[in-house]
This record gives sequence, C-alpha cells and structure tokens, in this order.
Amino acid sequence: MVALSAASCNDGEVMAGREFTNEALPADWRDALLLGRIDLGEGPTPILVRDGEMFDMSRVAPTVSELIAARAFETAAGRSIGALDGPLPGALLSPIDLQCVKAAGVTFAVSAIERVIEERARGDSTAAAQVRGRLEQRIGGSIRSVTPGSAEAAALKAALIDDGMWSQYLEVAIGPDAEVFTKGPPLSSVGWGAEIGVRSDSDWNNPEPEVVLAVAPDGTPVGATLGNDVNLRDFEGRSALLLGKAKDNNASCAIGPFIRLFDETFGMDDVRNAEITMRIDGPEGYVLEGRSSMREISRAPETLVKQTISEHQYPDGFVLFLGTLFAPTQDRDAPGRGFTHKVGDVVTIANPRLGQLINPVTTSAAAAPWQFGIGALMRNLAARGLIPA
Repeated sequence: MVALSAASCNDGEVMAGREFTNEALPADWRDALLLGRIDLGEGPTPILVRDGEMFDMSRVAPTVSELIAARAFETAAGRSIGALDGPLPGALLSPIDLQCVKAAGVTFAVSAIERVIEERARGDSTAAAQVRGRLEQRIGGSIRSVTPGSAEAAALKAALIDDGMWSQYLEVAIGPDAEVFTKGPPLSSVGWGAEIGVRSDSDWNNPEPEVVLAVAPDGTPVGATLGNDVNLRDFEGRSALLLGKAKDNNASCAIGPFIRLFDETFGMDDVRNAEITMRIDGPEGYVLEGRSSMREISRAPETLVKQTISEHQYPDGFVLFLGTLFAPTQDRDAPGRGFTHKVGDVVTIANPRLGQLINPVTTSAAAAPWQFGIGALMRNLAARGLIPA
C-alpha cells in the first residue's frame, strides 16, 4: 500500500483525511513509466517512477515541462527516493506545472447534443428536459455517422439549417474546426485528493471525466493522464461567451494522479481505446455512475493536438483535455432538474491503464486559494539552487 498525503498544486498545502493507495495507480504500475510531482518539504519536485521505484529528477530538470521538453526520462540521472509501495516522503501534486492547460470541447456526439440543449434552454435545467427528446431523435444518429469537416457533414448542416435547428455547438461538432479553449493558467490545476471547486453561484453543473494528453513543445504527445474539466452548464448555456467563466475558476481543473509516459507498454492506441469510468458519491447517499469511451470520439486525438497548435507555439508544452462522452441527465433532487453537484460529493475518475483521479467537491470560493504561481515557483527553484538566482 502507498500511504501519502495529497496536496493542492495551487498552493502546496497538504489536505488531511484522504489516503492514496496503490489502487489509485495503473493496474500494471510496476511496469509503467510514470511522471509526477511531489512536495518534499522544500517545494514542487518532478519525479519519475520506473519499476516501482521513485526518482527525484529536479537536478536533471527543475520542472515537469522542462523534463518533457528534454525527454529526460532516464531515471539513472535522478536520485532514488524509495519504492512506490511504501510511504512517499511528501505531498502529491498535480503532475504538470508550466504547461498551458488546453481543452477540446464537443468532441463526442452526446456532448454536442447536450450543448445544443443547454443553449436552447438558456441554461435552465428544467427547460432542458423538454427539448432533449426531439433533438436526439432528429440528430442523434446523423451526428454520430458523419466525419467532421466532410461533405456529408456539410449536407447535414444544410439540412439542420433548413429545419431551424442549427447551433454554434453543432458547428464545432461536425464542422472543419474543433473547439479548443484554455481551461486554466499554468500551475492552477489541482491533483489527486485535492478539493475541486464549483462556482457558488452555479446551480447546474457537472464533472467531465477525460483523458488528458501531455504534449511536448515540439507538438509531440509524450503521455496521458486523467482529468476532470469541471463544467458549469447554466453559465455556458446562457451564452457561449461565458465559456471562460464556466470553465476557468479556482480549483476547477483536476489532473492526475500521474502522467503515464508512452513506452513499449503504453501508447496512443491505448488512448484511442480507453474506457473511462466515473462515480459520484454524494453526502446524502446519492450515487451516479457513468462512462466515456474514447472509441466514440469524433476527431482523432492527433487531429485535436494539431488543431490546438495551429499557428501557435507552446514553448513550455501543453496538456490537452480530449473531451468526454459523459453528460449526466439523471435527476438528483426533483423530476426534470437533472444532475448538479453538491458540496461533499466525491468524484472518482478511473481507467485501468491510468489509475484513479479522486477529488471531493467544494465551492471555488471555499477551495484553497491559488497562491503559488509562476513567480513563486521561480523564487522557490532559485532558493533551492535549481535555477540561477
């Protein structure tokens, strides 16, 4: 069993009361090459795990982003800090640091339909139930059968426009250009065990369980992990121009527990075939289970990476949330109100090859404030002699 504490990446404070065990690791974790971050008491430290042994890589590269850029994945250059089957001498953090946090939206047919419903209902969960059936009947099969940007997609668009059913969300679902947005600033994500935040003024929201690619500055995906792209359906439903407010809030982005690096045991085929499960355990005994299958994604992960880069550069690399099939419609409190979070929910996102990402839910106002930014990280690394002062 691995017994270690969990910390919020955005301030490094240890959260009490939650124990990380090897059940949260990939099923074959002893064969996996894992990349992560811990706080050994001095500050964030990149680590590699190979053959079940942990290595402090901070003297090789002081940040995860630099370690990835240099492909410095040889553990012999690091310092052993013990086996992963014993207590870890520090707090577990989000496995990324200086990377830009990007996300692709509406990459699954179901998510496209749900976004159209949000838009038509103007963010009202009760009204949403009244339009869901008609939309699914009209476009459910069609939207699943076309390739985005194809002639067939253009024909479907024309038909939906004629029916008065076209939407900006369908444009990014089946049009040539994917929706790619910035989920949060570098260093703002939280890791395994940290509280995730939902805005206190939102009354219709949900988790979004996703595969997250780690991409090097040259645009090459080097590994994958799990993520929770916490979403406010009421805010975005009122207006797509509120996407930033719906997506980027304190503690609203969870990533972890580790990045599984691509090697002979794990690669892009595993990402393309990944089945993600999710469970929400509510404080009142409520349980919601869901899944997301990467086999049903509308655009290939490599295509989404290319569209993210486009005519941009990412000198510190980026991570990319690939979207989700999961769109909860199960009523929680009252008929027709659908699902929304409550403070005290515990969200578990899992995949056998990537492990488990577990986070309790609070409000963004109550979550630990983000105080450890880029400036603080640079000062910390300089004080430790890892970069020039």
